[in-house]
Amino acid sequence: MSTFIQAIGTAVPQYVISQNEVLQFMLKAHQLKGEDRKNLEVLYRATGIQTRYSVIKDYLQPDQNEFFPNNEELTPFPDTRQRQQKYRDEALELSLTAAKKCLETIDPSKITHLITVSCTGMYAPGLDIDLVNHLRLSPEVKRTAINFMGCYAAFNAIKVADAFCHSDKPVNALVVCTELCTLHFQKDNTENNFLANALFGDGSSALLLTNQKPATPSLEVSHFYSTLQTEGHEEMAWDIGNTGFEMKLSAYVPDFLKKGIDPMLNRLWEESNQREFDYYILHPGGKRILQVLEEKLGIGASENHFSRQVLKKFGNMSSATILFVLEALWNSGAMKNDQYNVLGLAFGPGLTLESMILTIHSHE
Repeated sequence: MSTFIQAIGTAVPQYVISQNEVLQFMLKAHQLKGEDRKNLEVLYRATGIQTRYSVIKDYLQPDQNEFFPNNEELTPFPDTRQRQQKYRDEALELSLTAAKKCLETIDPSKITHLITVSCTGMYAPGLDIDLVNHLRLSPEVKRTAINFMGCYAAFNAIKVADAFCHSDKPVNALVVCTELCTLHFQKDNTENNFLANALFGDGSSALLLTNQKPATPSLEVSHFYSTLQTEGHEEMAWDIGNTGFEMKLSAYVPDFLKKGIDPMLNRLWEESNQREFDYYILHPGGKRILQVLEEKLGIGASENHFSRQVLKKFGNMSSATILFVLEALWNSGAMKNDQYNVLGLAFGPGLTLESMILTIHSHE
């Protein structure tokens, strides 16, 4: 049986924040002066990001904080319990908005599998059960939770759905990736915190996958290949601290990707017998990462405009991001091109390198 992506949905919180507004907030939090202040301003300008979205209003209204403390030093920063309560308060509504866009094409009672993805919040009974109840899915729906994998986790969710679809029975799998990264911005003056605070935003994305070929345009899941660039093991990490989740994101990640991308692609090409691609969906982990990928793939920025467009408008939303890129492709008119091939790449802690090939079925 084959696996087809039948529908995509995305959602962002109500607060859209300019990159400069986040910068001003973090300058206050970090209490930087002189050359250090100028260096942070340069970092924010260099990200390629114009706006991000957040469930936290504070970034928009200095001195009127609702989540962070109302004092000059913004101390003490919220602890992990406070941040996780905010996740629980906000994640469901955002997830429902994304998921309902997928369910416009199907009776919710026909969803057989639900796969939830997040690395920015956890609770039990969890987001999966909340979605079952609010979407009126069958209480017998098979649930899988993928947690704490980071930016590449949507690929693992698609692989899980693909495995379910290799069944003799009809399968309709709903994947929901929800990340509230801005809950975890950190105050300590470290390079890791400066970079993470400059890149990440909030968002939710959803996919409907089926093993029954749709009568409408769809994407067939063709091949996967995953590997580890173990030399970069320490360059990207995600730990639970006393003041939320602490991201380690080294500026050297693009260099390790540069070393690992060729062996991964060669293996993917060998297994799929596919070397030419019409479209690209590349996880926009940062501007430099996209530049490295473009160089290695031999493509220009114009051929990678879906990823660049998402980075500019939304920032890096961890696992949810790659599906925003896929939605941009879906809505671009590309789905009219029958049998065109799409290469997807994403990366995360490990250093994990994920790849995927999709084929467009236009039905025109």
